[in-house]
Amino acid sequence: MRMLDRVIWLSESGTSCFGIRTIRHDEFWVDGHIPGRPLFPGVLMIEAAAQLCSFSNTRLGRTTGFLGFTRCDDVVFRGTVVPGDDLYILTAEIDYNRRRFISKTQGIVGEKLVFEATITGMAI
Repeated sequence: MRMLDRVIWLSESGTSCFGIRTIRHDEFWVDGHIPGRPLFPGVLMIEAAAQLCSFSNTRLGRTTGFLGFTRCDDVVFRGTVVPGDDLYILTAEIDYNRRRFISKTQGIVGEKLVFEATITGMAI
């Protein structure tokens, strides 16, 4: 389940990344995730951020194989995301060893911070 539409920017060091997810009106969750007032589920925001973290880690070439999402800490939801919104996601790696990485993430819609989290992933 791909949760990113585009990667817009990857830092020269490869440890920071910026991506976008356009929230569409025809997505599988729209009818059921609050009928009459669809809200993009927080778990899908986190999944999109985890995929962006894995993308940047893979581009560095220091990990081979599949990168799995193993942990999510310090999650705060600060706003809503609805169909028609562009969700911009920023990740910045804060720790790495050969088996795992930890990244800080943020999601932004317009000028509003809508979520932040610390995501851990590992090579599986």
